[in-house]
Amino acid sequence: MTSETERRQAFPARLAAQLLMVLFLGAHFLLAADAPKPGTQPASDKLVLQEHWTLQSSAKVEAKGEIISTAAFVPKGWHDATVPTTVVAALVKDKTLPDPFFAMNLRQFAGVTYPIGGNFSNIPMQTDSPYAVSWWYRKQFSAPAAYAGKTVWLNFRGINYRANVWLNGKQIANSDNIVGAWRTYELNVTEALKPGGENVLAVQVFAPTENDLAITFVDWNPAPPDKNMGLWREVYLTTSGPVALRYPTVVSKLNLPANDSAQLSVTAQLKNGTSEPVKGKLVGEIGNVHIEQDFELAANESKDVTFTPDQFPQLVFSNPRLWWPSQMGKPNLYALSMHLDIDGKSSERSITQFGIRQVTSEVNATGGRAFHINGKNILIRGGGWTPDMMLRENRRRLWDEFRYVRDMGLNTVRLEGKLETEYFFDVADHEGILVMAGWCCCDFWERWPRWKPQDFEIAQQSLRDQIYRLRSHPSLVMWLNGSDNPPPPDVEQMYLDIEKQLLWPNPVVSSATGKPTTVTGDSGVKMSGPYEYVAPGYWEQDIPAGQPNRKLCNPGGCGGAYGFNSETSMGPAVPPIESIRAMVGKDHVWPVDDVWNYHAGGGEFKTIKVFSDALAHRYGKSDSAEDFASKSQLQTYEGVRAMYEAYSRNKYQATGVIQWMLNNAWPSMIWHLYDYYLRPAGGYFGAKRAMEALHPVYGYDDHSIWVVSSQYEDTKGLKLTTKIYNLDMTEKFSHEDSLDAPADSTAKVFALPEVDGLSPVYFVALRLTDSTGKLVGSNFYWLSTKPETIDWAKSTWYMTPTDSFADYTALTQLPKVKLKVTDRTERKGEDSVTHVTLENPSKSLAFFVRLKVDRGIKGEEVLPVVWEDNYISLLPGETRVVNATYRASDLGTAKPTVEVSGWNVE
Repeated sequence: MTSETERRQAFPARLAAQLLMVLFLGAHFLLAADAPKPGTQPASDKLVLQEHWTLQSSAKVEAKGEIISTAAFVPKGWHDATVPTTVVAALVKDKTLPDPFFAMNLRQFAGVTYPIGGNFSNIPMQTDSPYAVSWWYRKQFSAPAAYAGKTVWLNFRGINYRANVWLNGKQIANSDNIVGAWRTYELNVTEALKPGGENVLAVQVFAPTENDLAITFVDWNPAPPDKNMGLWREVYLTTSGPVALRYPTVVSKLNLPANDSAQLSVTAQLKNGTSEPVKGKLVGEIGNVHIEQDFELAANESKDVTFTPDQFPQLVFSNPRLWWPSQMGKPNLYALSMHLDIDGKSSERSITQFGIRQVTSEVNATGGRAFHINGKNILIRGGGWTPDMMLRENRRRLWDEFRYVRDMGLNTVRLEGKLETEYFFDVADHEGILVMAGWCCCDFWERWPRWKPQDFEIAQQSLRDQIYRLRSHPSLVMWLNGSDNPPPPDVEQMYLDIEKQLLWPNPVVSSATGKPTTVTGDSGVKMSGPYEYVAPGYWEQDIPAGQPNRKLCNPGGCGGAYGFNSETSMGPAVPPIESIRAMVGKDHVWPVDDVWNYHAGGGEFKTIKVFSDALAHRYGKSDSAEDFASKSQLQTYEGVRAMYEAYSRNKYQATGVIQWMLNNAWPSMIWHLYDYYLRPAGGYFGAKRAMEALHPVYGYDDHSIWVVSSQYEDTKGLKLTTKIYNLDMTEKFSHEDSLDAPADSTAKVFALPEVDGLSPVYFVALRLTDSTGKLVGSNFYWLSTKPETIDWAKSTWYMTPTDSFADYTALTQLPKVKLKVTDRTERKGEDSVTHVTLENPSKSLAFFVRLKVDRGIKGEEVLPVVWEDNYISLLPGETRVVNATYRASDLGTAKPTVEVSGWNVE
């Protein structure tokens, strides 16, 4: 396996090669030292306006924009800020406000008057809120003298929500045209800028109201009191000649299924920055392939210029290197170089990365939307993504989170309205992770009857800006025009027209729900939950309509493992005790109280009661936070594993599942596969176990044993060993099967027979070895002789209750085990790898063993960390070697210390 260091080093190296090409062409980049730049860059000088901004409420400023935007104005008493930042994020950073993520600090913030668990997006700000008035951002900067004689463009990649903009005493845009959180703005400031001199930029920003197409957190977490107002994305200057070159894109059409040729269409937006008509030539190169086309623009006109393979036969590539999701192959990328020539002079150049690949989809016989990458089936297995609650960007953390996504075996992340930075999509392209993108739910974005004419225009321009921005990225797998509801016909058709016009290359789905539309028909996806705790057997026991023994949940159907479930989960994900302490504080660690529940969700999810009640019934009542957290990892592990296993087992009757959620916007007790502190726990390792490439599965519905291959190559000569053990490790059943696993397959091997004399809790151990005897897949289940039954008739849109719980309380009878533990650590590039050898010398099971690497004895846990496996169980006499990989610099000066704990481990 390629090391993380090698993969991450490859990203900047690949971009460096492109930069050499750009430099060869006479272009220049300003490179940040901390991270590689995005995959598409204008060749003109880019001046990032990031540091040394000042910020102040308009309630404390009497001067107007034409004065504030001059050097004569002195921002006395203003807050220092670094852009991008929202207003509240800046106030937290300079410690005007305390940490909003700790305990219930956020409720003490001025302006946080909305009900706990309420959706602030739909609630008006109080008139006395500090953020009910506008706030000023001010930046003084020097512009390069080389900007003289060029067209200068001021870029705002995201403003929330309205703004007036002044430069050097001149208003260059107002809140009538700078409006919309998901729009991008590029303003021609050639006349207002002072090349070689001092300049002052002033931006007056207004927060969104409940009737705006804003940035929304629904029931996932609270919202900050400013509703994330501010310059929340990058601000920078670029230059060009008379015409600017924007959004170069390559769209691929393959000769499926052979994939022996690809027809490429190349398109780009051209912007005339002058008040005169302009003629010129647009030139493109992909390796040795050269294309060029004349263009003509009217004064201040913007339009797309496209090269098609019909016009340019050289755009038909033979035997192309395809871009694949990471588990299907290599995410190969090409470089497109483009430049504009006007009167023999270069107006602008760019380099763009792109992948040759084709995504197709259709609604299959069971009503599920099935996806295909380059003609091959793919089971979408992903998680719902959220940015930081205050929209703070952190590129290092982004790499860490993608590393977790890959490690778990996920192939997709879903963005519900949270359309990330260009850098995010560049990393997804590089890592081979698919991205579902689309609009959000539960706020003004879905209040179509209340839209005014300007709202239609904002929605239209927002979609145009986002499609332009995203269409070049091979990681994008689909676009959803709605979330919890499809748009009405007029809005859906407006969206579809834009997507067609801008050559959006991927499937478009009307919404994340199963609601059909009169425009596009069936969506092929469902959003029928659950979102709250359900028993592990739920996913396999619920079957599609029309089949015998169909379970009747709610009118929208159940969330079982069939079709494409766009968001679902087994509910809360209580983190380990270390995260609980960091989240709620020492005074609220135990028992569960309002501080715990404040870090749950909103709406129906304001507490974790359903989860904790199930935990008490299944594993016994807890007497401490440590006990509660430990049991929670057990329940979350088995629940998340069961969900992903059921969808994998049932492919391609099941076509996709998105765990709600992947991560959290703030420290949370619910809906994540790893917590806000990047601490992987039960849900993470349950997911990772479920998604191993060759995987044996136990069926909760019929006690059958299956083997699932998520590989895209055949594997022959496998041996599956199935054993059942009682609590005292008495072997009650043993069975061996020889089998082959075709590529991307699922097969039922056999059904477990009735076994007499089982203890109240018993274990099923599955081991899959290859033809050489090497272990290639495994699983370990703890099961109860008490049936776990589900009350289907009482299902709601968010949960299906358990009628009779399994009983795992006998696990407390497991004898204490003392493991033999040795470890060694080695350095691999930027990473350290700690190898831990665990030996169980006893005659008892070592159950659910947790491993940590700490910074020295009794030090803090090293995070983030990628464990080869964790929360593992060792049979009597079993030895395991488990590796942990982490950033060496995160150790500081400490030596790594391995900490081992477990259900019955001394």
